[in-house]
Amino acid sequence: MSSSAEQEMPVGTALLLDMDGVLAEVSGSYRAAIIETCKHYGATSITFDTVAEWKARGGCNNDWKLSLDLINTDPDGQKGLTLDEVTETFERFYQGDPDAGLVGLCELETLIPKKSTLEEICNRIGKERMAIVTGRPRKDCDKFLKLHGIDHLFSVCVCMEDGPPKPDPFPVSQACKLLGVEPSMSVLMVGDTPDDIRAAHAASCRGVGVATPENAEKADLAGKSFHDHCALCVAMKSCGADTIVSPGFESLVDMFPKK
Repeated sequence: MSSSAEQEMPVGTALLLDMDGVLAEVSGSYRAAIIETCKHYGATSITFDTVAEWKARGGCNNDWKLSLDLINTDPDGQKGLTLDEVTETFERFYQGDPDAGLVGLCELETLIPKKSTLEEICNRIGKERMAIVTGRPRKDCDKFLKLHGIDHLFSVCVCMEDGPPKPDPFPVSQACKLLGVEPSMSVLMVGDTPDDIRAAHAASCRGVGVATPENAEKADLAGKSFHDHCALCVAMKSCGADTIVSPGFESLVDMFPKK
């Protein structure tokens, strides 16, 4: 998207942020928990690239269900598993198991954007116009926000338990409802997968894509732009993302006018 095209867009009045891959660096946590869960049940062919390919297709916002689906696609994967069984195993890897001396992969998560970036946007539009829209369970969402000292910047969190997941428009529409704003192109929904963009458009909001740190790094090492080298970025563009920004989304600050 050209800079002139961006200038034609309405200024931002509200910001909705996905968590995984946008706020939280999860390649070593949620993504790794998928791989470890699959491996636990014999699905050793599943790699990080496999997970990325499925995420790029869309409809994979629930990592528990995605793990089960991936296990079932592997010829060597254990068959007949229930979602509850897979979820319990996934959570053991992600949350950890103190009795077994297993440290949770969640401990590897880091904050992607600079805290100052979030604070500046909050200063411009106010916390009453900032929300988290995530497929995480609420306890995991709250834990991450508090751990990184940014929970005070968001007045609303729409999580897994609240209703249908993205790409259904519900999470985005619900966030707008709780913020008290009308869905419009001045409401920015920022995500790292096609599901985020589809949900934004279905809710009549603006969909903005962001490259994940690992994908941006891979593109850089290949001497290419993540816009064209990253499957998720290409998929988001094909879904109608207005723009794809770098990890940390610092460039979004200027989309929100100073008070």
